[in-house]
Amino acid sequence: MTVTIRNISVTCTRPGGFNLTIVRVNTSEPGLYGLGCGTFTYRHETVAHVIEEYLNPLLIGRDVSRIEDIWQMMNVATYWRNGPVINNAIGAVDLALWDIKGKMAGMPVYDLLGGRSREAVPVYCYAESGDLDELVDQVKAWMARDVDHVRIQLSRDPVQAASHAPQGAQDGYYIDPQEYCRRVVRMFDYVRTRVGDQVELCHDVHERVAPSTALWLAKRVEPYSPLFLEDLLPPDQGMWYRHIRCQTSTPLAHGELFNNPMEWEELVKERLIDYMRAHVSHIGGLTPARKLAALCEQFGVRMAWHGSPDMSPIGYAVNLHLDMAVANFGIQEWPGVPEPMAEMFPGCPYIKGGYAYVSGKPGWGVEFDEKMAAEYPCNKEKTPWIEMRLPDGSMQKP
Repeated sequence: MTVTIRNISVTCTRPGGFNLTIVRVNTSEPGLYGLGCGTFTYRHETVAHVIEEYLNPLLIGRDVSRIEDIWQMMNVATYWRNGPVINNAIGAVDLALWDIKGKMAGMPVYDLLGGRSREAVPVYCYAESGDLDELVDQVKAWMARDVDHVRIQLSRDPVQAASHAPQGAQDGYYIDPQEYCRRVVRMFDYVRTRVGDQVELCHDVHERVAPSTALWLAKRVEPYSPLFLEDLLPPDQGMWYRHIRCQTSTPLAHGELFNNPMEWEELVKERLIDYMRAHVSHIGGLTPARKLAALCEQFGVRMAWHGSPDMSPIGYAVNLHLDMAVANFGIQEWPGVPEPMAEMFPGCPYIKGGYAYVSGKPGWGVEFDEKMAAEYPCNKEKTPWIEMRLPDGSMQKP
């Protein structure tokens, strides 16, 4: 008997510091459903609206086994394709369908993708502080827990416009790209000198510097052997990686802002990056993500899926199932799962030492407590760090 989509529901919740969008696809088979994450934390209600008002009526009665066909149909249903709202809506449904597929087969999704290529997933964790000694202490604390990949960041503070800024400069986060780069070089020198070579260090630039400044930074941190520098450039400046690649051996990771295959095609084919950092739901779900991983494998690019705090444990599980299966896995970002999020998502992934693990249950292996989620409503508070400005008060575009 064919199992079909009965309806699709969306829950928006905020058990931590970010708005989450969780999708449930209910089927014609009693008790069989799938869960997906379509979190676009800054536009959560818009994603929910697309799913509830457009995708739900479009998909009712469709055969849940036809994941590829459903994805292709959703992708062309708006005629104009791509973008974070549409992709997250499509991606959430796609992930829920893969969850259903795994449950019907009695397999974790990584088995549907060909089975495990590794026993667990190596991760990198966060160290962030404005004080270099404190930053070193955080790295050493991770090392003491057998975590040997750490992202080091200099913390940002929301500040008023500096006294030397133009008259009438607005409040916000202000950045001097040149001084930022000098501070990053000092940070790498200070931390590496004090923790040695037994830990891999990486850093996220967040597309905050101009291409020529990005090249300067990549060359200056090279002696400290970083695991990678992430997102030196915004997606629309990607071809600058040609110039950077020719002048430094610093490994480069890129892609958390990707929405469109045209943004990554040349970077992968020309081997201009070392790690692909795409966010699975932002590119449309597991269906396109596994194809992206296969493309990257052909050109020696390793996968390091975006795994930031603004996604749910379902999203973390999706990353880890991909990581378990693909041959060209590199490293996985791991921000941790705080309470009460872990309680809200029973079966969520966890780390032990420097490795992440999934439950091994069918599908994603993660459940969702909708009643508890209702106790943590979303909000639309301003996100000030995105409003980054240059010293003259102009917007800095990531």
